Amino acid sequence: MNNADFVARDLAVLWHPCTQMQDHEWLPLVPIRRGAGVWLEDFDGRRYLDAISSWWVNLFGHANPYISGAVARQAGQLEHVIFGGFSHEPALLLAERLVALAPPSLARCFFADNGSSAVEVALKMSYHYWRNCGVVGKSRVINLSGAYHGETLGALGVGDVGLYRDAYAELLRAPITAPSPDAYDRQPGESWADVAQRRLADMQALLEGHAHEVCAVIVEPLVQCAGGMRMHHPAYLTGLRALCDHYRVHLIADEIAVGFGRTGTLFACEQAGIAPDFLCLSKGLTGGYLPLAAVLTTDTVYQAFYADYASQRAFLHSHSYSGNPLGCAAAQATLDIFASEPVLERNRTLAAAMARETAHLVDHPHVAEVRQTGMILAIELVQDKATRTPYPWQERRGLRVYQHGLREGVLLRPLGNVVYFMPPYVITEDEIALLARVACAGIDLAVRQ
Repeated sequence: MNNADFVARDLAVLWHPCTQMQDHEWLPLVPIRRGAGVWLEDFDGRRYLDAISSWWVNLFGHANPYISGAVARQAGQLEHVIFGGFSHEPALLLAERLVALAPPSLARCFFADNGSSAVEVALKMSYHYWRNCGVVGKSRVINLSGAYHGETLGALGVGDVGLYRDAYAELLRAPITAPSPDAYDRQPGESWADVAQRRLADMQALLEGHAHEVCAVIVEPLVQCAGGMRMHHPAYLTGLRALCDHYRVHLIADEIAVGFGRTGTLFACEQAGIAPDFLCLSKGLTGGYLPLAAVLTTDTVYQAFYADYASQRAFLHSHSYSGNPLGCAAAQATLDIFASEPVLERNRTLAAAMARETAHLVDHPHVAEVRQTGMILAIELVQDKATRTPYPWQERRGLRVYQHGLREGVLLRPLGNVVYFMPPYVITEDEIALLARVACAGIDLAVRQ
């Protein structure tokens, strides 16, 4: 089979996510036959450097032999078993490791299927906790402007990206939205930390007026990814933890995209020295192999549900594939690599290379900002640098970068006018240099009138 044959069959039966399918009348669909390391290969033999870790999930490369071996061995022993009333070794071992690695006080692990499901679990647990404790009326959630937490209805309901949310607004319960601590919005003379403190004052004002009806505040620690790779200072998280404690609301940390080393530490919350009440994990949890999510929470939350059956206080939430052994085996293997190799130290070297290769873009007339947190680097394209006037979204400037990348053998998938790098951790410095050259050339093409 070649690319053309595959695409014809694909477009006859498949409906792809986050895609206007009519675009594929002129925008080539890329069928992938195999992957190895940071490279993907199509049916015509063309290769593409996966600069976005295939939607941010891949940590240690495609077809990683160690993770593949672990999954294969588990498949030969137990592929799945009901997780209600039954258990198995891969889930137990993974839960023990996650609890040991997570910020202190997170003592219980609840498995789900994907990132959106993890957010749903955390939202339901938070609301249900207060209900079980006899506290009435705490049913609302505070989110941040520009937030994204998934696309199931509960998760979408606490998001703030209109592209995903607006069409379904009538189905969603409105959150209370606090201004994001996004450092891109800093005023002249302000530092990232200054913005964090200013936005903490905004959050305090909201909590002062609404804490009686709020069960939780939900945040993406350090980087709001789908909202444009917007970044903030860890001081915001430190202050937010204190505010949540003072006003008696839960703190939900959505580390689905930023966990497992993306921001420079294993978990982003570590950089603020805090432990949330709920920690949502997915994506990199399995190294990009299988859908799996985990919600870690405190024993205090767990005990609020622990009661006689007749009390009807149990958390009745389930997925058919909860705690799937294959996913747990992949996650165990992923954590093995973190334990046996200097991953975070190596990532610091790679992150420095990403910064070095893009440093000249600071002076580009259509680049407002080059920002970075660990292994996430973002380049914000603007129509006017002095005023930071964005390009009209209808012009799809980022799509031009994507098209150029494909022609040059690099998978870049900008978020609107934000070009970003979020590669697997096995990328080399030479491959980073290639990625940067292609991205910079794509940016030059994209900003031409």
